[in-house]
Parts: sequence; C-alpha cells; structure tokens
Amino acid sequence: MGRVGKAPIVVPQGVDVNIQDAGVIYKILVKGPKGTLYQDFRKDIRIEKKENNVVLTMTNEEKQTAALHGTYRVLLNNMVDGVTKGFVKTLTWEGVGYRMQPKGKGLNIQMGFSHDVPFDEVPGITFKVDNNVLTIEGADKQLVGQVAANIRAIRGPEPYKGKGIRYSDEVIVRKAGKAAK
Repeated sequence: MGRVGKAPIVVPQGVDVNIQDAGVIYKILVKGPKGTLYQDFRKDIRIEKKENNVVLTMTNEEKQTAALHGTYRVLLNNMVDGVTKGFVKTLTWEGVGYRMQPKGKGLNIQMGFSHDVPFDEVPGITFKVDNNVLTIEGADKQLVGQVAANIRAIRGPEPYKGKGIRYSDEVIVRKAGKAAK
C-alpha cells in the first residue's frame, strides 16, 4: 500500500461529495462554489465518506490495485481542489504580429498564418487576455491542462528566436544560428 493513497481527503465546508455505487464502478460527483465535477472509479479501490473526509482503501493486494490507489486519491483530491480553488495555466507568446483576442467566450488567434485560427469556447473554461499573456482558468485540472496544450500546439516555440506560444514558466533552449564563413 502506497503512502499517497493512505492519506484521507479533507472535504472543506461548502463542498458536497456524492458517492454512488453503480455495479462495477463508483460514480462520484463533487459540487462546490467553482462548479461541479463528475468521475467514474473502478471498484478495485473502496471509496467511503466518513464525516468530512473521504477515505480510499484497497480491496486486494494486487500490483495494479496498489498503482490505482494513489492515482484515485490524487484524482479525487484534484476534484475537491478544483471546485474550491480552481486551476490556472498561463501562456505567453512572442513574435511580430502575433495576437490573441477574446471572441465571444472563445479566442481568435493570429500566429503568422495566412488566416486567423479560431479557438472555440470550452465549457467550464474561462480565458483572460492581457498584453501577451493568456490565462486559462477552470475547475477541472485535466481540462485546463489539455486546453493549454491545444493552444500551445497551434504555434509552439521555435528554438532559434523563441517565437511562438509557450507556458509562462517554460524555458526555451535556444540554438545558435548558422555560423558565417
């Protein structure tokens, strides 16, 4: 049994964790001030609510169950954190004429292509554009990260001049250009 899975998840005031037994899976619904998250979990791990804690215990000692124990605990903890605090990813961009503008609830991205790249609204995600910084916020950690990765993939950073979209904390390893003779 791993160390991560043993720790109980503290459910703060104002957060409701609903655990439904649905045959071979648990259906878990977490409601809080920032939204509602839903996830299915296999029954290899027993999930119980005790007072203001959620406790996960292994049903057997198999290697796969031990691997899922810590993973499920972290996923559940991220759900609780997401509906209370939320998650944020920040992207920056560099390049002449590179822009992002809010368009409805989505984005209009200009990254040096012959056309604008529309990025449609994603339910549960909000975008804030300020100068050359894009802030992506939401309750679902996986969704926030995936949306950030999808936007970064439109024009990833190039190694010679560093132009493109990158995470704000990402370090671009620069390459030397051609040496003149």
